[in-house]
Amino acid sequence: MPFFTQLAHHFLPEVILAAGVLALILIGAWRGERANALVSESAVGVMGLALLAIVLSSHSDASVFDGAYVDDAFSRFVKVVTLVASMVTILLSTDFMRRAHLDKFEYPILILLATLGMLLLISADNLIALYLGLELMSLALYVVAAFARDDVRASEAGLKYFVLGALSSGMMLYGASLLYGFAGTISFTGIAAVVSGSAPIGVVFGLVFVLAGLAFKMSAAPFHMWTPDVYEGAPTPVSAFFASSAKVAAVAIMVRVTLTAFPAMTSQWRQIVVFLAIVSTLLGAFAAIGQTNIKRLMAYSSIGHMGFVLIGLAAASEEGVRGIAIYLVMYSAMTLGAFAAILTMRVDGKPVENISDLAGLSRSRSATAFFLAMLMFSLAGIPPLGGFFAKYYVLLPAVQAGLYPLAVIGVLASAVGAFYYLRIVKVMYFDEPAPVFDPSSRTVGGILALSTIFLLFFWVYPAPLMDAASAAAKSLF
Repeated sequence: MPFFTQLAHHFLPEVILAAGVLALILIGAWRGERANALVSESAVGVMGLALLAIVLSSHSDASVFDGAYVDDAFSRFVKVVTLVASMVTILLSTDFMRRAHLDKFEYPILILLATLGMLLLISADNLIALYLGLELMSLALYVVAAFARDDVRASEAGLKYFVLGALSSGMMLYGASLLYGFAGTISFTGIAAVVSGSAPIGVVFGLVFVLAGLAFKMSAAPFHMWTPDVYEGAPTPVSAFFASSAKVAAVAIMVRVTLTAFPAMTSQWRQIVVFLAIVSTLLGAFAAIGQTNIKRLMAYSSIGHMGFVLIGLAAASEEGVRGIAIYLVMYSAMTLGAFAAILTMRVDGKPVENISDLAGLSRSRSATAFFLAMLMFSLAGIPPLGGFFAKYYVLLPAVQAGLYPLAVIGVLASAVGAFYYLRIVKVMYFDEPAPVFDPSSRTVGGILALSTIFLLFFWVYPAPLMDAASAAAKSLF
């Protein structure tokens, strides 16, 4: 297939984002501070065009650019989730950044760059493409984590993420070099062909290092050490971006690497994934109980949810991948809705982050309290909300694969986690009122309402999402 035909048919979303980044940099440099609002709105528009390019594509699966990039139903599904989450992040950021005097045109451009890296990562089909996508995403994330450079907590968050991120990237690169050295190829399908028999010990070590590096990007325990501090210190919309888009892309590439490059080594990598799943679910359940800062609580919550995603991956089946796809949609909706609620926590013009600040919210902001309560119920996995179906569709394949202890641990961890989610509901509805929150922007309120409505009524008409998730899973097998 000619090069430009490949660009038009399979690489168009990435081209749109890259061209948008270049154009917005020129606009920002030309207009200076006057470009802030224009660049933010244009960044959302660029992502919308990329999303439209995916939805209206021919839907023909192909591996292009000499096997470096794959365009299949799974990558398209995850890219849609990633782009929607990134667009919502910028919309959530507008009012917050303006109030915090951080409304610089560079911010939406960095979000665009990180999203471009995520799209490349999701479609990576060899080790070099994987590393390029991962580093493009990470380099932009390092900067946005410390975007509030006059804030000590934000600078600390950015530095911690940079140092630990560089370490994880080094581990993954070392693992990739081992895989190439022992398998003789960088292609995922080529590695799968080489290790179809007994795998050399170097391949096993390389796989361990690669999975460790990807687990860091997912913030799966025990590679989670950066997550609570970064979520607490970074600007709240940036924490939402870390918790949604960045995790979705990391999950997607871990699923592709394990199932595409190492289908014959399922018994080996399953041991690693099961260990990560158990530690993540238990840590997320128990470590969040003592948190008083709601952003730190959401950090441990996200670690626990990554454990549930890994339970679906441990099944190593088409049903497991379908469950992961559904989980990513529900998790993104729950997380973005929760951070939208956190953005409404503002008293006398200053953001507040303690759970105790939510006391009596049902009496002063009844709609916000209701939406946040529904989000907490969904995060806890209470039916018939979307979070229940997300957990159901990852636990069921684990049971079908005979991983009964893993499924039981997941259910018990979910029951423990329900304690701190329901505590927030108790604080909002039964505690003595705290100072009343300032009125929130319509954009933030709209995102909070839409995410809650989606999770509340998903069960009414689940067919489109279920069909898309099934098609995405089938493309990997």
